[in-house]
Amino acid sequence: MKEPISSYPRVCVQGDGRQVVSQAGAVLLLETVRKIGLDQAISAQLASWRKPRTVHDPGKVLLDLALAVVLGGDCLADVAMLRCEPAVFGPVASDPTVSRLIDALAASGEKALQAIRSARAEVRTRVWSLAGKNAPDADGQVTVDLDGVLVIAHSDKEDAAATWKKTYGHHPLTAFVDHGPGGTGEPVAALLRPGNAGSNTAADHITTAQLALAQLPKKYRRGRQTLIRTDSAGGTHDFVFWLAKRGRWLSYSVGMTVSEAIHEHVLKIPASAWTPAVESDGKVRDGAWVAEFTGTLLDGWPKGMRLIVRKERPHPGAQLRITDADGMRITCFATNTPDRPIAALELRHRLRARAEDRIRAARATGLRNLPLHTTAQNKVWLEIVQIALDLLAWMPMLALTGKARLWEPRRLRFRLFSAAAQLVTTSRRRILRLTKHWPWTGEITAALERLALLPTPG
Repeated sequence: MKEPISSYPRVCVQGDGRQVVSQAGAVLLLETVRKIGLDQAISAQLASWRKPRTVHDPGKVLLDLALAVVLGGDCLADVAMLRCEPAVFGPVASDPTVSRLIDALAASGEKALQAIRSARAEVRTRVWSLAGKNAPDADGQVTVDLDGVLVIAHSDKEDAAATWKKTYGHHPLTAFVDHGPGGTGEPVAALLRPGNAGSNTAADHITTAQLALAQLPKKYRRGRQTLIRTDSAGGTHDFVFWLAKRGRWLSYSVGMTVSEAIHEHVLKIPASAWTPAVESDGKVRDGAWVAEFTGTLLDGWPKGMRLIVRKERPHPGAQLRITDADGMRITCFATNTPDRPIAALELRHRLRARAEDRIRAARATGLRNLPLHTTAQNKVWLEIVQIALDLLAWMPMLALTGKARLWEPRRLRFRLFSAAAQLVTTSRRRILRLTKHWPWTGEITAALERLALLPTPG
C-alpha cells in the first residue's frame, strides 16, 4: 500500500474561476449599514466635500474604508479587497481618489471631523432605539469608560514621540460605551495625542469626555444616568470638579492615586470597618476587602464625593509596591453615587477592566498602527477606525444572539465575514449562495433574517 507523502489532499489550482465571491459574509455589515442608515447619514454630512461631476460619493468612499478595516485592513490601500467584488460592494474608488479625499478632509480640520461625528451620533440614536433590550441604555443608565492607548510608530510621523513605556509613537485617549456582560462595547471618542502626552492631563480627559457625551442620545448628555469611569489617570481635581459641576450632574467612578496620606489612613482602618468584596455573581471575592474613607481626606473635593479603598491579597509571584500595606495590594477610587453598598460600588468600578477588551479589539481593527504621516490625516483615520468599531458593535447587537454577540473582531472575520459564496444572477436578481458545509452559514442566514425584520430608514 502506497503511503501518502503529505497530510493534506493535493488539488489542482486554476485562476479562471467565475461567479465566486470572497468575503461574502460581509453582507451582514452591508445589510446593517442599510438598516441603520449609516451610508445616508455620512453622505449627507460630507456632501460639501463632493466636487461637481465627481463619480464617487465621499461618504461611500469613507464607509468603504471603514468596511475594509472591519475585514482586517490596516491602511488605505486595503480598500482593494472591496474593489475586487463590485457585485457585492458596488463601485469602489481608486487609490488616488481615496488619498485625495483623505487629504481634503484633513485640510478641513475640525469641520470634517465634526461632520463625521455628527453622522455617527445621529445613527447611534437610531441603533439604540432598534436594539431595544439589547441596547446599552436598556437599564436606564449609560456607562462610558475612558482609557489611554499607546500606538507604536514604526516610522517618523508627525507628533510621534517617546512614550512613558519607552516606546515611540502616539498616546490617544479613547472612550467606549460599555455594553455590559451580555455584549461588547462601542467607541464614542478618540483624541489623538503625541506619544509624550501625560496620563493625568485633566484638559485631555475633559475634551474626550465632551466628545463622548456629544455621541450619546441627548437625554444622556447630562445627568446621573450617565456614568463616567476612568483609572487613576482621571483622578485629578480639575476633571472631577468638571464632572460634578452644577448643571452637568454626571455620575463618576474615578480611580485615585494612592498618596502618602491615603496610605497612612489605610493603616489606621480597624478590622471591623472592612467589608468583603464581591464578584459579579454575588459571591464573596476571596482575599479582598473594601472600606470607605471619611474626614479630612475629602477636604478640597466636590461635595458628595465618596472615597473607597480596596485591599486584596496579591496573586502568587506578584510584586508589591511601596504603596501597598501589610502584604496587601491597595487601590482607591472616588464616586458620587450615594446610598449604595461600597462592595457593589467597588465591583462596578472593577468592571472598568472591560475597557481593556475594547482596546484589544481596536488594536485588531486599525489601531495597531497609524498609517498616515500627518496628524490631521491620522485624525481622519481614527474616525474611520471608530466607524469600523461601531459596525462591529452594532451588527452583533442587532443581528446576533447568544455567545456570538460576544465574538471579538478576529473571530467574526474567521467565522462569518470570510465565508465564501457563489453569485448567481437570475430574473434580474443577484443571489449569494453561501457554502453549505461552512459551520456558521446558519448563523449568517439567521442574522440576515433578523436584520430583514428591522424597519428601513426613510
